[in-house]
Amino acid sequence: MLLRQIKYFVTIVDCNSFTEAAEKCFISQSAISQQISALESELKVQLIKRENRKFSLTPAGEYFYKSGKAILYDVDEMQKETVRIGSDNELHLNIGYLAGYDGAELPEAIMEFSKIYPEVIVTVFKGTHEDLYHALRDGKAHLALNDQRRAFSDEYENFILSQSPAYIDVSASHLLATKDTVTLDELNKYPCILVATKGTEQIEQEYYSSYFGIGKQFIFAESLDEARLMAMSGRGYILVESVKNKVREPLVRKEIRRNDLSPIVRTYCAFWKKNRTNYYIEEFAALLRKKFNSEN
Repeated sequence: MLLRQIKYFVTIVDCNSFTEAAEKCFISQSAISQQISALESELKVQLIKRENRKFSLTPAGEYFYKSGKAILYDVDEMQKETVRIGSDNELHLNIGYLAGYDGAELPEAIMEFSKIYPEVIVTVFKGTHEDLYHALRDGKAHLALNDQRRAFSDEYENFILSQSPAYIDVSASHLLATKDTVTLDELNKYPCILVATKGTEQIEQEYYSSYFGIGKQFIFAESLDEARLMAMSGRGYILVESVKNKVREPLVRKEIRRNDLSPIVRTYCAFWKKNRTNYYIEEFAALLRKKFNSEN
């Protein structure tokens, strides 16, 4: 029994016609009929009852059709995945992450992933939300660790990693460091330090003004390290991208809330384009989610 005979049989049933199936398989009607007859002879069972120009399936034929369709699907998936794994492009994983991200989840996921899949070259770059969005759209990134600011798009896999309170980092000597939680009104008394690449400052400012209600004073840093130095010197507080209430000294991390004390929830996701998905991207995203939800 050959794989192409299974394909011919399934196609005949799907088309409900020997003639259409023959055209779809690019062979003559007599040839496809001969192949089905040869298949029945080999199996020593009747699969199709022929009634003039019509046909119906025997119980054996019904079973063979369902099983054959599943086999063809598995073979097709196996072929696609083999091509993906064998492609040079699939041995590279370019990951973008938020420039203000301050967490161990990403490096830990990369270390574990590289141990499991040493054949994959992992590269990373950082940027603002908009930088990462454009990198995915333009094919410069395979996956982006980003916050959710837009409605989810059907063009992308929107893989939620974690939901977290919103945090700021501030110098331990700052007045805000004495509070258990900080309200937006209290924040607006002091400058806000945002990590933003050149050209994206206005976009970042508008987002945090509209979503958070922060709109008094902004200072921009090109990196998280630069922002930390600003905060240490008392120039303001950092709106930090993190899911854990841990920070490196001498800064202090505080949860911020709306003025009615309701929480501000941040949603962090792994995004990638559906038409570029592959085994390695999916595996890395699953590993990243595991790290984001670990208690350590």
